[in-house]
Amino acid sequence: MSEQEEQKAPRIKPIIEAADHLSLGISIVVAVLMGVGIGILLKNFTGITWTLWIGVFIGIAAAILNVYKAYSRQYKEFEKLAQEPRYAIKKQLQDEDDEEDYGAKNH
Repeated sequence: MSEQEEQKAPRIKPIIEAADHLSLGISIVVAVLMGVGIGILLKNFTGITWTLWIGVFIGIAAAILNVYKAYSRQYKEFEKLAQEPRYAIKKQLQDEDDEEDYGAKNH
């Protein structure tokens, strides 16, 4: 690997992560628009106006599902980080609390 390729690699990673987070917002909008499109098709196909709202609700449900999936993915990453020793602050704080004697004065 040349020096130029090594320098480019760290710069690309934040861009990819930002695009991943941006895709969540785009997927929400696309899901709602597709639901509205389905509703319009149902309305034109059946001739009943309230079927438009079925499509709208389908789109909103799909958007909520996308948010839930993104949340689940981020939570799993958080759990992995919590298992790493360098990020285990909670355990370190518990160990420090166990070592301290609150009854006696420390000078």
